[in-house]
Amino acid sequence: MTLLIFDCDGVLVDSEHLACAALADLMTALGHSMTAEDAMLAFAGRSLKDVLARAEELLSRPIPKDMGERAAIELTARFRRELKAVAGVKDAIAALPYGRCVASSSTPDRLMLSLEVTGLSPLFGDNVFSAVEVANGKPAPDLFLLAAQRLGVEAASCIVIEDSVLGVKAARAAGMAVIGFAGGSHANQDLAERLAAAGAEPVIHSMARLPAAVEQWVRRG
Repeated sequence: MTLLIFDCDGVLVDSEHLACAALADLMTALGHSMTAEDAMLAFAGRSLKDVLARAEELLSRPIPKDMGERAAIELTARFRRELKAVAGVKDAIAALPYGRCVASSSTPDRLMLSLEVTGLSPLFGDNVFSAVEVANGKPAPDLFLLAAQRLGVEAASCIVIEDSVLGVKAARAAGMAVIGFAGGSHANQDLAERLAAAGAEPVIHSMARLPAAVEQWVRRG
């Protein structure tokens, strides 16, 4: 049995540009000037716990609780207004006759919001896993291994679709095939090169190419 494990942000939903802009604004307001591109390099693929730890490391002090809470509320409102599914992802999923799930560094609440707002929730049902369920976030393999275990599939039969270097490293550490996706609005050629260097094979720039990339891995198995 083949299991497709989708990351959420930047793979299913085009959220990374929104989240990174919000993080950049927060960090800049706290005195650490940062662009959205800087935020993507610093935070993409990390769990909330790891994002906060990295932010406080860069700031050399804790993030004030009220500012963090206000930023989270503003990002949620922005998701409700602006978040869209990645172009072509619904058609790509419909063309793939395999088991599927979501395994994301996002919190359960944000995952639920992202999938519901974009209309993707029915495609995955309860097969949605968050990094809050494991001790170690990406690049540790824990989350992907948890998803495989819960769905009764061996790691060698899993194909992960990821848009972050940390996620690619996590999939490789789990012993899973991994396809890199560099087609979100935040992506550029540098991201594609970094995903390939981390072990993604192939790296695709459009969801229209996902079915062929998956079938290539299935045939290898």
